[in-house]
Amino acid sequence: MEILWVLIALVMLGFVLLPVMRRRRGMIEQVHPGHPDAADPANYGFVQQEELDIRMPGPDQDLLDVLDVVQRSQDHKAASQLLAGTETEGELRWQRVQAFAGAASLELRQRPGGVSESPGGQWLRVWRAEAPKDAGGAAVHAEFLVQQAWRTAAPGTDEFRIIMEEARAACGDAALLAPGDPIPYIIELSVARGLAYPRPEFEQLWLKILDRAPNHMGAHLAALHYWCEKWHGSRALAYDFAEAAAARAPRGSLLAAMPLFAVFEHLPEVNLVSGFYQSEVVTKAIHGALHAVHSARADDPMLAHVRHLLVFFLVRSERWAEAMSQLVHIDGHVGALPWTLSSDPAAEFAVYRAMAVAGYEANGGSPATLPH
Repeated sequence: MEILWVLIALVMLGFVLLPVMRRRRGMIEQVHPGHPDAADPANYGFVQQEELDIRMPGPDQDLLDVLDVVQRSQDHKAASQLLAGTETEGELRWQRVQAFAGAASLELRQRPGGVSESPGGQWLRVWRAEAPKDAGGAAVHAEFLVQQAWRTAAPGTDEFRIIMEEARAACGDAALLAPGDPIPYIIELSVARGLAYPRPEFEQLWLKILDRAPNHMGAHLAALHYWCEKWHGSRALAYDFAEAAAARAPRGSLLAAMPLFAVFEHLPEVNLVSGFYQSEVVTKAIHGALHAVHSARADDPMLAHVRHLLVFFLVRSERWAEAMSQLVHIDGHVGALPWTLSSDPAAEFAVYRAMAVAGYEANGGSPATLPH
């Protein structure tokens, strides 16, 4: 009997040490159901992987309801009304424009059309034809073209350039319909990246956005891409841009989290530095993002974006309890960085969530000790 108890103890010890050893080696692995690292998300009120919503970073029931109506009826009017009633300068309007454009682009990809059927996203074409002066429809069309360029063509090709030039013209049309609206210029930031605007031209575009919405987080994230090393800037330029935005961020603004996004955009493909995620640069960026989250309005549309990225960094940094405290706010939606870079965002999110739970429990945490 004593031998049996010793064997049981060794097995249980292995269950505890195995995930710890993996984490010490810096490995993030797929955690399969039934694996000792796996935890039932229901124990923490978390959503099952197959039920995670990959469309948005957080809930927007009005948008979901309207998307359902538009896609079932192929009538654009509900979308037009929703955008018309959404604050022009705010983050929510930008997210909704992206969502409508993305829905039309996905429909077109699923149903390219042919002899016997109309192409997907037909409601957007009808919207532009029936309401050419509708600023919301013009913005959605411009964003649709941008998304089509990135999804269907390779940067640098003639096809990509042709679609992007069309998107650039569409941005100009949308800007004429709503002179005070920053969104046509925010959309053009992606065009500027794709067409490699010279820096003076890019900076003129950026000034137009600052004149209309100086603290727009979505605009800053779009501009950050241009300054990144993999596009038209450098690590130093991207960090400078992000840190300047954080420094001038008003109280309660999520712009204080910009350095964390800059760090993410410049992560090494192969991490050869021991403790990289505990380094001063990463730690400082995490603290800035945590401060931004704690200071922000609970209904800030960009809050979920920051929380999702924090989960990634907090898990990598083995800060399990802090990762869990972010998860309770965002679980259920995974349409944000870094998960959207994966071919299976829900699975990628579920891996990090399982790692957070395993680390949390290995350090004495339980559903009963997790604040909601």
